[in-house]
Amino acid sequence: MMSADSSSDKTKLLLALMPAVFVLIWSTGFVVARLGMPFSPPFTFLEFRYLLSIAVFCIWIALAKVPWPRSRAQWFHIGVTGVLMHAGYLGGVWAAVKAGMGSGLSALIVGLQPVLTALWLSYRGGEIRARQWTGLLFGFLGLTLVLWNKLEQSTEINWLSGAFALMALMSITTGTLYQKRHVLPCDVRTANTVQLIFAALVTAPLCWMESESFVLTQQSLIAMVWSVFVLTIGGSSLLYLLIQKGAASKVSSLMYLVPPCTAFMAWLIFNEPISLLTLLGVGLTAFGVYLVIKTPARTQEVT
Repeated sequence: MMSADSSSDKTKLLLALMPAVFVLIWSTGFVVARLGMPFSPPFTFLEFRYLLSIAVFCIWIALAKVPWPRSRAQWFHIGVTGVLMHAGYLGGVWAAVKAGMGSGLSALIVGLQPVLTALWLSYRGGEIRARQWTGLLFGFLGLTLVLWNKLEQSTEINWLSGAFALMALMSITTGTLYQKRHVLPCDVRTANTVQLIFAALVTAPLCWMESESFVLTQQSLIAMVWSVFVLTIGGSSLLYLLIQKGAASKVSSLMYLVPPCTAFMAWLIFNEPISLLTLLGVGLTAFGVYLVIKTPARTQEVT
C-alpha cells in the first residue's frame, strides 16, 4: 500500500515536470504547422481540430464521470478564455503565417507576451522585481538570437499578416490574465471542452470565408492526429493547469523556451542548421526564464 509521503513525493515530482513537458509539447506546434499548412487553410484545420478534440474529451468525461462547471458565470468565463487562447491565439498565428509572415517573425511577435504580462501586472500593482525584469530582457534577447536566421529570411510584413500576429499576441496575453483572475479551479477536462466549444463556435464562420478546402493526405492526417491528442488534449490541458497553479508572469515566461526547443526539433526532424548564434540565444533564453521562475515574489500578483 502506498504511503501518504510517497504519494506526496510523486505529486511534487509531477508538478515539477509539468513546465518541461508543456514546453516540449507546445514546441511541436511548429512541426504540425509545417506538415498541415500546405493541405488546409488555417481556420478550417483548426475547426476540425477543435471538433475532434471536443469529441475525445466528451468520451473521456463520460467514462470518468467528472463534473461540469456548475454556474453560468463559470461557463462564460471559461468560454472567454477559450475564444482568446484557442481561436484568437492559434487562429492568429496560423493565419499570419498563411498570409505571408515568416514563422520566425510571428514567433518573435508572440514572444512579447511575457513582457506584456509583466507590464500589466506591474501596472495593476502586482510587484515584478528587478531580477524578473532582467530575466524577461534576457529571455527576449535570447529569443531574438534563436530566430535571427528566420528573421533574415522572413517575407515582408503586410497589414493582414501583421494584424493576425498582433491578434495572436493580445489573445494569449489577455487569455492568460483573464483565466488567472476569473476562472475558478475545476476539472481540466470539462474546462478544456468548454473552451473548445466556444472556440469552435467563433471559428466556424471564418471557415466559410476560406476558398481552399482540407485535403486529406498522410501528412495532413498526422498533423491533425498530433494536434488533437498531443497539442490540445496534452498541451492545452497542461497550460490550463499551469495558469491555475502558478503566477501569471512565471507561466508566461515559459513561452520563451518554445522557439529554442522548436529549433532543436527542426534540426532533428528537418535537418535545419543550428548556428553558434542559435546556441547562444538558447543559453540566454534559459537563463532569463530561470531568473523569472526562481525569483520569489514579495506580494501576490494582481491580475
